[in-house]
Amino acid sequence: MSTFPVPRPANAPAQDDGDNRYKTVQSKLKRLAAALDNATDEMTSLQRRLRANADRAETVAGHIAHAELDRKFIEMTNAVSVALGGSAVEAHRMHEKVQDVAAAAHDARQTHAKKYGPLDEVRSSRKERTPKPAFFTR
Repeated sequence: MSTFPVPRPANAPAQDDGDNRYKTVQSKLKRLAAALDNATDEMTSLQRRLRANADRAETVAGHIAHAELDRKFIEMTNAVSVALGGSAVEAHRMHEKVQDVAAAAHDARQTHAKKYGPLDEVRSSRKERTPKPAFFTR
């Protein structure tokens, strides 16, 4: 089973389970941030492997040239090396973007806690039932 998100149509709204209680939102933000932190680690590993494979392909191209094999094999191996190097660069860019989004998720969780934590504390400590959020806006 893949841990990567499943693509959805560009204009499709984000799926929501409708549960927007304070602790649930905090849990969702925590899971999102953790998943993004994990993706950051995986992107680092991917970038390292791509760079190592690019270097290996470049070395193999040198060995092929030294063995005086057909020029087309040297060119093909160099092309693979360049492609892998370019992929490593793009993986690094993706890594930076994932880090930015992970930081934003952590910040969103902290901001949400600052804004709504005290309200949840009051609501949770009451014996009486209180209206659900957005009750008064309908």
